[in-house]
Amino acid sequence: MTRVLVARQDNLGDVLLAGPCVRGVAAHASHVTLLTGPQGRAAGDLLPGVDDLLTWRAPWIDADPQPVTAADTEEFVERIRAQAVDEALILTSFHQSPLPLALLLRLAGVPWIGAISEDYPGSLLDLRHRVDGDRPEPERMLSLAEAAGYPLPAADPGGLAVRGPLPDVARLTGREPYVVVHPGASVPARQPSAAVSHRFVAALVAGGHRVLVTGAPAEKALTAEVADGAAVDLGGRTSLAELAAVLAGAWVVVAPNTGPAHLAAAVGTPVVSLFAPVVPAARWAPYGVPVALLGDQHAQCRATRARTCPVRGHPCLDTIDPADVRRAVAGLARAHP
Repeated sequence: MTRVLVARQDNLGDVLLAGPCVRGVAAHASHVTLLTGPQGRAAGDLLPGVDDLLTWRAPWIDADPQPVTAADTEEFVERIRAQAVDEALILTSFHQSPLPLALLLRLAGVPWIGAISEDYPGSLLDLRHRVDGDRPEPERMLSLAEAAGYPLPAADPGGLAVRGPLPDVARLTGREPYVVVHPGASVPARQPSAAVSHRFVAALVAGGHRVLVTGAPAEKALTAEVADGAAVDLGGRTSLAELAAVLAGAWVVVAPNTGPAHLAAAVGTPVVSLFAPVVPAARWAPYGVPVALLGDQHAQCRATRARTCPVRGHPCLDTIDPADVRRAVAGLARAHP
């Protein structure tokens, strides 16, 4: 049996989408270390199959990178060396290179490294895997594990998953059925305006739904504006595990392209995905659960990877009709006992 390091150094959603790959490795390895960035660590804590978790802010990936220093780099290399891993799989998005991390892993003495790479890797990779087309990210990452000899067991359906049991959150949710609206995202281009999200909430309440609005501590002002007396405001009141439990209890989750949308998929809850086309929905839409995709997928911002909307008025999301959100929720709720 081997000790394997799996690296995914992006945000919460990216780490959750790596779950099937991690489970494939865990089914065959004696020990799995997951390397995340600081923004994704909490998701790593929830992934089945992870034995050990390391965190390091990669300056070529992190959205708020720190200056590169010899001391920080050398400390990281020594931390990896202490893990004594036999193999490593580097997971990246299509626009990221695995080669900087591969170089550091080589310096740490990792004898075998695999990654998806379009760039010539020289001696940095033992497995240079390629994936064509717009495969969903979980399948893309799982294909690397399969190419490295770590397929999922036949009994594993390959969806997203989190560790159980999840905490009891009845004190937060109450006992009556509810729909969750999660209005925030890690970058502004991917979320509707607060006023538009409030209209979604109002339409759902008018349709007879009890609505809970969720968000991180930094999003408390946003969730307060979106809830605005019409819904229960849970902004900043949950850990990630508690948020997972809140989402698991919902009939449907309404969310933009953000980590909690993938967390909802990981706990099996249908998602109304308010998806800005700055990245392809084929890759990044919630995976493995019923999804209603709303938002203009042919808007001018399509495939720009923009962090701030480049089009006046944010039309891809802010023109979504609240009645369409209500209809989408009703349709998914009927399909989700």
